[in-house]
Amino acid sequence: CPFHKEKTPSFVVSEEKQRFTCFGCGATCDTIEFIQKYYNLEFSEAVEKLAAECGVVIETDFKKSEKKDVQYQINREAATFFYKAFREKTNPAASYMQKRGITPEVLNLFGIGYADGEWDSLYQYLKSKGHDEEKLLDLGLISESKGKYYDKFRNRVIFPIISTGGKVIGFGGRSLGEDMPKYLNSQESSVIQKKNNLYALNLTKQEIGKTGYGILVEGYMDVISLYQNGVRNVAASLGTALTENQARLLKRYTCQVVLSYDADEAGKNTALRGMEILHKENFRIKVLTVPDGKDPDDYIKRHGKTGFQQIVKSALPYADYKLALAKSGKNMASTEDRLGFLREAVAILRSLSPMEADLYIKKLAAESGISEGAIRAELGRGKTETTPSHESRETEKPMDAAISKLEQNAIMLILTDSSYLDKLKPYEELFKSRPGRSIYEVLQKMADADKPLHPEGIREQMEPEEQSVLQNIVENIRLAG
Repeated sequence: CPFHKEKTPSFVVSEEKQRFTCFGCGATCDTIEFIQKYYNLEFSEAVEKLAAECGVVIETDFKKSEKKDVQYQINREAATFFYKAFREKTNPAASYMQKRGITPEVLNLFGIGYADGEWDSLYQYLKSKGHDEEKLLDLGLISESKGKYYDKFRNRVIFPIISTGGKVIGFGGRSLGEDMPKYLNSQESSVIQKKNNLYALNLTKQEIGKTGYGILVEGYMDVISLYQNGVRNVAASLGTALTENQARLLKRYTCQVVLSYDADEAGKNTALRGMEILHKENFRIKVLTVPDGKDPDDYIKRHGKTGFQQIVKSALPYADYKLALAKSGKNMASTEDRLGFLREAVAILRSLSPMEADLYIKKLAAESGISEGAIRAELGRGKTETTPSHESRETEKPMDAAISKLEQNAIMLILTDSSYLDKLKPYEELFKSRPGRSIYEVLQKMADADKPLHPEGIREQMEPEEQSVLQNIVENIRLAG
């Protein structure tokens, strides 16, 4: 796989579907997305590169409009103005960042700047560069009142927002006084839609790909502090709840995410909303609750990279976190509270795959003292409303009897290295054929029972047709060896 370090092959290409999947890091996408990731290109650039290589003439014009080019230029000049203001003389922004312990090297890397307390410093600078008020208003760099123009960002630390393509698309500003809001972000424009971008991903995307997972935090300072202390697979949403587009952007680099939001009620709600978005996009999700109600910035300053990495390891998976929240505040010795928790838990189980739900049913039964059968009955009762009618079930397409090459390769990987069984869990839907699904489920049951994945033991639990398929896969492994 070109996107993460590995010692054994895990990268599969489907020519039929024109997609690749890496069972090691979870990367999966089509040809254009592959070119984007491999060469670090924007969509239009990837299309142009492929077209040139294949001798295809593109009739659609992917070139940026003149207006957008000018907007990028204005933002770049504004970022330079803020950058110089931060460094040229003593100012409250530099003092603030020094107190927060951020080194000059990291300040430079993130392009941190300063918007002074004057009313029109940036406006006058950009006017001197020949830019008119309409363009500056469109970008949200200035505001207008009674025919007078003034800077939007004043007396603030400035955090430039840079796209993964390296263009300055907007700014975030942290107040240095009593001005509200505490954090002010650029307004939406043709070059920035906050729902489509993540802060610092331009700097951290390679580390996210290399480590195999990304850490999502709430604020600019969380990102910068973690980065300075060696945790560099990190990004933040831009003052908004996580969106589907942000999740899809992140999926170019990983399908594993650790959410590390503040421990207060607002942080919990943000984490829950983010989890549902990521779950819908088929991410593997964990939620990190920083001890003692601290935010990631505070914690890593006290405990360093090693300490932070330790609590990342203890982050709760999607279902565990939701179940823990459902149990929170309930007296499990009370019959009423226990039943209330179990009803909430069953609702959570319905959002899981059948195999995941099966594992959590066993866990819930052991913890609550209620039988697995009762939990399964409750789970099934909620599904009756959405169960297809007899007529619709008859018209459903049966599972294909022919096993695909992708399924065979996945089973070969598991038999060669059992650790791939866990790596494949988020992609179990790839087992679409009867024999492929059957073999996978047997492998999963044996692993759950801590039994070695020997072909003979697997074969004993299968029908003749499936045994034949398994034998062919085993023969392929021997030939490859």
